[in-house]
Amino acid sequence: MTPEVTFVGTATTVLRVGGFTLLTDPNFLHRGQRAYLGKGLWSKRSTDPALTIGQLPALDAVVLSHLHGDHFDRVARRGLDRGLPIVTTPAAERKLRRWGFQAATGLPTWRSYELHRGAETLRLTALPGQHGPGVVDLLMPDVMGTLVDLEQAGERRFRLYVTGDTLRRPQLAQIPQRFPDIDAMLIHLGGTRIAGILLTMDAKQGADLVELIRPQLTVPIHYDDYPVFRSPLRDFVEQARRRGFARQVRTVHRGETVPLTPPA
Repeated sequence: MTPEVTFVGTATTVLRVGGFTLLTDPNFLHRGQRAYLGKGLWSKRSTDPALTIGQLPALDAVVLSHLHGDHFDRVARRGLDRGLPIVTTPAAERKLRRWGFQAATGLPTWRSYELHRGAETLRLTALPGQHGPGVVDLLMPDVMGTLVDLEQAGERRFRLYVTGDTLRRPQLAQIPQRFPDIDAMLIHLGGTRIAGILLTMDAKQGADLVELIRPQLTVPIHYDDYPVFRSPLRDFVEQARRRGFARQVRTVHRGETVPLTPPA
């Protein structure tokens, strides 16, 4: 089966990789509802998700980059199966378990969690991320990227990098050093700004990361669902055009399913 992604909205996707189905960063609030961003800050959603929790396929696991209200909201907290494995940061694991999600697993950076089905293994590895600049990051929840590796009969068949809400920081250079040959990247963009401080990659930082990682395909997500997202998708597409990797970018609309294989 060709790896594919269904874009639900914000950073919420349904990933189908081999025989496995993953949900990422579940945000099911609707237009006009407010997401809690911590420290007394809220942002009102501008869009509707393409799916409800009741419309999701059977899931093998949830991949959660961090605990912010636009990545794991009160709808997800109420509606998701409490027995579903959630692969996330150690800090998020502790809170999720207090909420009753006893299958939550927190991964320190570079540690892995595996799912098995027949001759297939899906390995989820926590990658570095930094949600805020300098000391501001200390006020933000811990965040991780995730490497998704599919192996069949012991041979790697597909490698996906899901960035999480990180800025472009020097520690990300370790990712292509440790894990070359990344087939596809789901990149969290949006240029989130609160009080003028950049908290997620804008178009320029996103393009810089593409040039660092050099995936065969990049699919941008997390770019227009909240007013705090200040860097529109068109700016990233223009950066890709100017830098010569536009052919390796595939945009996806909410509700659309696209393959995670490079263009022919």
